[in-house]
Amino acid sequence: MASLRPSSVKGDPIQFSPFSAITNSFTGFHRNWLSLRTEKLGRVDNTWLRLSPSLKEKSVLRLDASIISAGLAQELKRFKIQNMSETDGRVDFFDEMKQRFLSFKKQKYLGEVEHFKTLAEAQSPKFMVIACVDSRVCPSNILGFQPGEAFMVRNVANLVPPLENGRTETNAALEFAVKTLQVQNIFIIGHSCCAGIQALMTMQDDENSSFIEKWVANAKVAKLRTKEAIHLSFDQQCKHCEKESINCSLLNLLTYPWIEERVRKGTLSLQGGYYDFLRCTFEIWTLDFKESNVSHGSKISVKDQAFWC
Repeated sequence: MASLRPSSVKGDPIQFSPFSAITNSFTGFHRNWLSLRTEKLGRVDNTWLRLSPSLKEKSVLRLDASIISAGLAQELKRFKIQNMSETDGRVDFFDEMKQRFLSFKKQKYLGEVEHFKTLAEAQSPKFMVIACVDSRVCPSNILGFQPGEAFMVRNVANLVPPLENGRTETNAALEFAVKTLQVQNIFIIGHSCCAGIQALMTMQDDENSSFIEKWVANAKVAKLRTKEAIHLSFDQQCKHCEKESINCSLLNLLTYPWIEERVRKGTLSLQGGYYDFLRCTFEIWTLDFKESNVSHGSKISVKDQAFWC
């Protein structure tokens, strides 16, 4: 869009052109609109010809102003309709989101006001949940976690890097959940058709140039174990790795001294879960600390396995 700027005609005071802020193509008027204004009037009679030049000019300008105003209004209306059609999806989506919020407020919040007032003072969740960022696997929706029940962090492929890999958002959340909130359970939830695991399985061992490749490399031990099952197809390998990476992350949790200490004392429990959204089934298991070899990279021993379908 052109910027506003004054246009002047020699001998006249500075005036603003009707089209100085918009292109002629936008308003639909011919670039030589001034020379064509008699055509736009649509009528030239003897009375008109007998008028003095000054009156002719004033009449033409008034009629031109009327024509310009009508044309501009029509074009702006057409532009507004076009613009709205392009944003209808966004408008409709946020309108629906508004209705969801109002429904939550009416049916949930106002029905449990005292509970939410208590949550406003402090939180004391029993679970720390680590899940994938995938939009199809929201833990609160799948497992029914209510406000205040689960402290949650989501990342690509629901991974927990070992302590030696340095600071990340995930271990910062773990530190707060364990040391400050004193959660009783850390629950790592994986899922079927995980794009993060697929990226891990297809990348070369010496490749970690992208953010995703560098991140999923935290699960390279799971990939190596999966590659041992050479009889499996690629899809089967990915599914195997999706579960194996959960177990590797459970073991990685034990590389953090303040987690290992609590697990050893029995005040903190580590669980793994796997949601298959193709079949809508859920598997769950608990790390058996006493039976597991907790050294980095060791295989895990589990207990209390269950399959929900």
